[in-house]
Amino acid sequence: MANTPQSEKRARQSEARYAVNKARRSRIRTYLRKVEEAIASGNADAAKAALLAVQPELDRGVTKGVLHKNTVARKMSRLSARVKALGTASA
Repeated sequence: MANTPQSEKRARQSEARYAVNKARRSRIRTYLRKVEEAIASGNADAAKAALLAVQPELDRGVTKGVLHKNTVARKMSRLSARVKALGTASA
């Protein structure tokens, strides 16, 4: 339990940051799920659109400190490859 005014304030700030970061992570996961669902359905156009929508969200997660830049780079690389493969398979 916080005992000093400073530690009480830090605890409040920590809770506020936790809530904001949790919302950001949830938003990013929603966008990622849309890409995954589009890939699973086999719809190349929807997958490309979802991939374009998730990219700025992932980048924003990096700048806000929610995700590590290498994690985002890896996710984008793998998703891009899967969407690209989906497009060539249907063509």
